[in-house]
Amino acid sequence: RYVNGHAKKHYEDAQIPMTNHKKTEKQEKVQHTVCMDCSSYSTYCYRCDDFVVNDTKLGLVQKVREHLQNLENSAFTSDRHRKRKLLENSSLNSKLLKVNGSTNALCATGLRNLGNTCFMNAILQSLSNIQQFCCYFKELPAVELRNGKTAGRRTYHTRSQGDNNVSLVEEFRKTLCALWQGSQTAFSPESLFYVVWKIMPNFRGYQQQDAHEFMRYLLDHLHLELQGGFNGVSRSVILQENASLSASNKCCINGASTVVTAIFGGILQNEVNCLICGTESRKFDPFLDLSLDIPSQFRNKRTKNQENGPMCTLRDCLRSFTDLEELDETELYMCHKCKKKQKSTKKFWIQKLPKVLCLHLKRFHWTAYLRNKVDTYVEFPLRGLDMKCYLLEPENSGPESCLYDLAAVVVHHGSGVGSGHYTAYAAHEGRWFHFNDSTVTLTDEETVVKAKAYILFYVERQAKSGSDKL
Repeated sequence: RYVNGHAKKHYEDAQIPMTNHKKTEKQEKVQHTVCMDCSSYSTYCYRCDDFVVNDTKLGLVQKVREHLQNLENSAFTSDRHRKRKLLENSSLNSKLLKVNGSTNALCATGLRNLGNTCFMNAILQSLSNIQQFCCYFKELPAVELRNGKTAGRRTYHTRSQGDNNVSLVEEFRKTLCALWQGSQTAFSPESLFYVVWKIMPNFRGYQQQDAHEFMRYLLDHLHLELQGGFNGVSRSVILQENASLSASNKCCINGASTVVTAIFGGILQNEVNCLICGTESRKFDPFLDLSLDIPSQFRNKRTKNQENGPMCTLRDCLRSFTDLEELDETELYMCHKCKKKQKSTKKFWIQKLPKVLCLHLKRFHWTAYLRNKVDTYVEFPLRGLDMKCYLLEPENSGPESCLYDLAAVVVHHGSGVGSGHYTAYAAHEGRWFHFNDSTVTLTDEETVVKAKAYILFYVERQAKSGSDKL
């Protein structure tokens, strides 16, 4: 495994006889398959699907921890010397930026990679730069989950503790509070990752995961937890504390509204027409993000080279999503008038736009037995994304209500969903930053627009501006 860019010995698939990991006599003699986290030295058993909270009779787990600690100390020393050299040789402009004649130090905080967790880091950094969403969580009251004898000591969560002992909202809040404080160069989100393992089994282990899938799970679970109350404070009271989340801006998804649906929630109208009798069926679907296909005519383009043909734009992807299409034989519509499945057409309209429009470009698709990546460059605007032409009733919207400005971009580097690397670009107080796990660097707009975007976060424009439209 890799921790902070250094190779560490990973004890996955080590066969260690655990004497007390499970209470039954039969399992005491089983060879357990375990791995150890190189950042927190907690041990996880894949055979038992649980964290290890004790040791073998020979103290093998403790010996592994001590060995990893020695490796970490050695790597930390070499890493510190390497970073010092890089800082000495790097230009002043990479760490400092002049604003209105004064020089401000870079205050962004990176997120340490806990073992292929770049997918999580890229999403967290993107969400942390969506101001209204981030500020809501940072202003929530803190919850101390550890007290009494365990206060100040590291806790190893186990399945026997129950889901009530962990709070995704609380760990998400702590992580957001740790970013942009300027007190450290990198923060380790290990507590949040433990909770993710606890409540999202799909993300257990240290294999590469899909950033979009993680974002959807994260937002859904935050939404569900906020509906159930937080730290003894009802969800309605929490929402009332944030005056900007008015009732008219809420979009209910899976129950009552929360800050998740108030910020990311929109509504689609799905129209299906029977081609035999002309019967029209309308359905309203709430959404937190829109997944857009890259049109097939652009999928062979791998660069931004104009000579290879027309360039794919975000408008092309949005048009492909909303244009009228005929459903194929595998998607025949059950017509209530014809009383059987018939050929039909489908069209999407946006009935309500969200405050933050999240657009997911579908870069991974199945071909035969493989899941390939569409590496096509898609041109997207930094400012003035106009969504009015995709609205169901554009005449009822204001002149500025359909314009969006880019807040963050998640990029996947590599060829496959199960491999490669995720980074994020995000705007903060007028400056663009590149978030690459522990490393955060200032960048410029020219670099951002050249990125092969995977997930785009657009924020609804509040003030009138003369920016160009898409």
